[in-house]
Amino acid sequence: MNSLTTHEELTKASSESQGARYDTAPEQAAKLDCDTITDVTINEKTFGIRTADTDGRRSSANLLINKMYAWRGYTGTHRLDDDPNRITLSASDHGEVVGTVTLGIDSPVGLLADEVFKDEIDRFRARGAKVCEITKLAFDPKVRSKAALASLFHVMFIYGRRLHKCTDVFIEVNPRHRRFYETMLGFKRMGELRINPRVDAPGWLLWNSLDYVQEQIERYGGTSDSIENERSLFPYFFSQKEEEGIARRLTNLG
Repeated sequence: MNSLTTHEELTKASSESQGARYDTAPEQAAKLDCDTITDVTINEKTFGIRTADTDGRRSSANLLINKMYAWRGYTGTHRLDDDPNRITLSASDHGEVVGTVTLGIDSPVGLLADEVFKDEIDRFRARGAKVCEITKLAFDPKVRSKAALASLFHVMFIYGRRLHKCTDVFIEVNPRHRRFYETMLGFKRMGELRINPRVDAPGWLLWNSLDYVQEQIERYGGTSDSIENERSLFPYFFSQKEEEGIARRLTNLG
């Protein structure tokens, strides 16, 4: 399945997320490595967010993905390929990949979720939506940080909505992970529970509007230190100013 960290593990992350600092402002861009999208500093620990766009980086992300798949009891070997319609991001701590996620952009070959849920996704295509999907999310359970996880998601959403003009995003998840995406990111279930033959496990198709995601980011982004009674992950996303700086950097990186 496409999500490898449980709701319970992810929601235990809040203690490390306080005091997060994002090195994303335009004046700080020169301090970043030429291939670094942004750095996230949490309790004096810095995570670098980068694209896994080389064989070495894809290999490191593959190791984490397969480790987490095996730990969760999923079958098969899973790998990231060099695909122009897929953008893989990684979060690294001193060069070690501790988190990864891939954004798939719709194309003539379709999405991975089409294998099981094409009829559901086609309903959106028929209305003129430009769809994308989240796949291969893996996060080392030793790294309990909502801010590090949120930074991966936010950069991914910037790629999808701002750079590729996508309107709707899907993710196929195991039932035990469904609650995390519904509670923390506002996803909704589509259709019925089905078996995914790639991992021989049941899965739900979840959907979200990228307009809704953007509205939540504008409302809550960058407020994790001040807001109360908000259960979602959005307060740990970047502020609007930080998002603008990241979007400009992604445009410059090409």
